Amino acid sequence: MPKAYALIPAAGSGSRVSAALPKQYLEIAGRPVLYHALRPLVRDRRIEQVLVVLAQGDTYFRECDWRDFAGRIEPLYCGGETRAASVFNGLVAARDMIGPSDWVLVHDAARPCLSDEALERLLTEAGGDETGGLLAVPLADTLKRADRDLRVLQTESREHLWLAQTPQMFRYRALIEALHDAVAGEATDEAQAMERAGWKPRLVMGDTRNLKVTYPEDLRVAELILKSRELSASPPPRPTRPPAGARKARGLPPARTGRK
Repeated sequence: MPKAYALIPAAGSGSRVSAALPKQYLEIAGRPVLYHALRPLVRDRRIEQVLVVLAQGDTYFRECDWRDFAGRIEPLYCGGETRAASVFNGLVAARDMIGPSDWVLVHDAARPCLSDEALERLLTEAGGDETGGLLAVPLADTLKRADRDLRVLQTESREHLWLAQTPQMFRYRALIEALHDAVAGEATDEAQAMERAGWKPRLVMGDTRNLKVTYPEDLRVAELILKSRELSASPPPRPTRPPAGARKARGLPPARTGRK
């Protein structure tokens, strides 16, 4: 049976966030964005290992506390100039670990809100597909095409249009071959590289909350999503019995003690 591995390209600088740190190391709810991106992948025991592709001069990773993920993540200091180059370099570095027909799930380091349910859908649906696939959501907003002066040229049809998310899940050999040919072409995601190689990736319903941290305000939105998820997962508080005096003041009979 083919195994599954996850790979996180985390070598980018995240310049659009305009922060002193790369965005994958900015904190959400007391933890780095990268921690939250790794967590659902680490928790899923169907995933053998999670590989984190870092910039060669990265000094931040070692300063973070990764004890929660002990034995489940492996840093690879081989990041490239582009996302495609980082993923390709990571796959090359892991060639002795991953078999040709094994699955590789590539997930953005800046997507901290991946849900267990969306990951389950991807593993089930893409894992049963010959090609593999990716999480995505149908485009809901009206799409405008602009000119150089930022004036609307026309409104585009949103029929059959989807917004790509991650993870994106493909066979090791097919993916590394597709990326080898696509590195120079600057493929923006793995699915695009696979498309150019002649494959037709499967679209798996994602989740609008699986956002990518791109701008400063995204950090706050991601934190709200994560805190809301934690609250919904917490067991409801046990009801407490009011003191006897309070019951008497409310006109209620005293609580039974079980003694005769």
